[in-house]
Amino acid sequence: MTNYKTKNMVIMAMLCAVAFVISVFGTSIMPSAPFLKLEFKDAIIVVAGFMFGPLASLGMTVVVAAIELFTISEAGVIGMMMNILSTGAFACTAASVYRKYRNMTGAVTGLISGIVIMTGLMILWNYTMTPIYMGIDREIVAGMLLPVFLPFNLLKGFINAALALMLYKPLTTALRKARLMPPSEKKGKISVWFGTLIVSAVVIATCVLIILAMNGKI
Repeated sequence: MTNYKTKNMVIMAMLCAVAFVISVFGTSIMPSAPFLKLEFKDAIIVVAGFMFGPLASLGMTVVVAAIELFTISEAGVIGMMMNILSTGAFACTAASVYRKYRNMTGAVTGLISGIVIMTGLMILWNYTMTPIYMGIDREIVAGMLLPVFLPFNLLKGFINAALALMLYKPLTTALRKARLMPPSEKKGKISVWFGTLIVSAVVIATCVLIILAMNGKI
């Protein structure tokens, strides 16, 4: 057991590194709010939460946000706090639900719950904190809540949720084959995984089309 605990720490450290590298390549998708960056680190942190529990997600969220603060972030401490709230609300909620219901239904329910909580929380915090660290009038931010912050967080959430579902099984399978994780107590059905892969791909494609439409590309 101690051996696996050590391996778990190593895996989480590696996933933190991957999540940070991914965050470097965040891209703006909202023409009216270029400071909002779409990034895919949340998918990695959710996968870690599915493997090791919600506390692992929270710990990784704080670590990655702290590294970003001292490297690539331009939003300072307030930006780090909002980063932790956003990723933590999404990943910890998803991991908490999945920990109780360890099946595909639990994973999907957890991810959707995480998207809802994260979106609501970030609308509230953007309304409260964005005027402070961006130096703009609160009335302007209020006018951006529904047309900008709401679709941004929903798109970000659904893309990361779909990526997490696509990555979880192959990553855990590879780690078990490398004996870095204990064997699974139950075998997952290939048909369920294949169906999840197709649905996740459709979700990502749909979100990409919406982003392109919002930017006048199609």
